[in-house]
Formats: sequence, C-alpha cells, structure tokens
Amino acid sequence: MRLLFQLDTRDYDPNGKAFVRPSVRGIIIRAGKVGMVHSQKYDYYKFPGGGVEAGESRHQALIREVLEESGMCVIPDTIAEYGLVHRIQKGEKEAVFIQDNYYYLCEVDPGILPQRLDDYEVEERFTLEFVAPMLAITTNRNKDHGPKDPIMLEREALVLELLIQEGYLSARKRSTWGKRHHPKLHGHKTRYIPTWDYFIPDETPT
Repeated sequence: MRLLFQLDTRDYDPNGKAFVRPSVRGIIIRAGKVGMVHSQKYDYYKFPGGGVEAGESRHQALIREVLEESGMCVIPDTIAEYGLVHRIQKGEKEAVFIQDNYYYLCEVDPGILPQRLDDYEVEERFTLEFVAPMLAITTNRNKDHGPKDPIMLEREALVLELLIQEGYLSARKRSTWGKRHHPKLHGHKTRYIPTWDYFIPDETPT
C-alpha cells in the first residue's frame, strides 16, 4: 500500500518504549459526500474505523469497525486500497506512540444498522453523516475540539484533501476507482505545521 504522508511530532524519546497500533479507516463516498463519524460533543469528523485486533486481517477489522461506529455494512468485494498514513508521537503511557492507518475505499449496503459504540463513543455522541469534504476539513481545523488530539483531526483533513486533489469525489472517478491504479504523488514535499511536520513521499512503497 502506498504511503500517503507521515505525521511526526518529534516530541518523544526515540530510544524509549514504543506502543504500536495498526488501524483501518473506511472511505465511503456517495454523491460527492463522504460517510464520516461526527462527534457531536467535540464537533469533529473522522473516517469510520479503528484498531486491528489480534488475529484479525485488516479487511476483517475494517468491516467490523465500520459497522460498530457507523452502522454501515461494508461489501467485502468492493474493498480497495487507498493509502497509508504513518503517525508517530509521544505516547500517553509509553514513550512513543506509533500508528499505521490503512485507508480503504469501499462500498456499503444501502441499509443502516444500529451502531455498537464503546462508552467514550456514546459519550461523544458519534453520529454517521454524509458530509461535504470541505465542511469536514474546515470543521476539523477551525473549531474548538476540547481535549481531542489535533494530529488525528489534521490527519483526516489531509486525507480528505488528497481525495479531492485526486478526483475521487468527482462522478467520473467514483464510477471507475475500483478498476484503476492509484496515481503516484510526484515530488518530495515537506510542510511545517505549527506543532508537527509531515511529508508526502516521492515513491510508492509496497
């Protein structure tokens, strides 16, 4: 899977104990809008998904997590790789927190089932919304989200920007994304954001 970008806070001890958490995220597009989980308590948007449990494949975790958080049932045969976001920062318990976020394009059954939320997700009042991508980007970047990690919020905003740039929200692209290879991102860029930096690679790793 290609590396989309890396988020690195550089605020940790690189020699310290690391906690590694692989995660999966579902990209579900309908009529130019993206199916996202909206935290009504802290007013931010995230792609439905979460951590891969022991013994699960990434596809199995994706189907489970999307169902639990949103009530949508992923159609297994429609799952297609989009890209990987590598995140590294100071951990809450361990010295270093490392998270590889695997994003997948997928389609879902038309019906919506009841969510199966964790306690904190119930407290945040997670709600499925098909949202215009620019609204989600603006909300994540400009609103007060209380204690939520700004790196997670920026990660989702950056992925939405890539989807826009690569045309995945256009009608023509939506009809063909499952049959085409993803284009490479040309040129090695480094951008500095107030508290961390990220880069877009010039190579597509396998």
